[in-house]
Amino acid sequence: MENNTDRAILEIIGNFFKDTRIDQNISQQELADATGLNRSTILQVERGLGGNLLTVILMLRGLKKTHLLDIFRLEKQVSPLQLAQIELKKRKRVSKTSKKIQKPVSDW
Repeated sequence: MENNTDRAILEIIGNFFKDTRIDQNISQQELADATGLNRSTILQVERGLGGNLLTVILMLRGLKKTHLLDIFRLEKQVSPLQLAQIELKKRKRVSKTSKKIQKPVSDW
């Protein structure tokens, strides 16, 4: 998809929504009712004429495809060097603190 024009990407996204909706046997009006969008907005996205990000999210939610957004989650990755440093800092054994015996203080 990297070399596609914006227009081509919009058409790919529109085809995805249309095919998914039809596969689920959902009409445009039913999807509009489920998402709170206008049917004309759904038609516009399906034709590859664009929409906004919120529209895409609502349509994904209406089609139960929000898991596709997981690709945008960034997991913090730790490098092998950082893992080695963390491992070196871990405690390797238990040490007990020695208790000093205090001598009673005499009044003499």
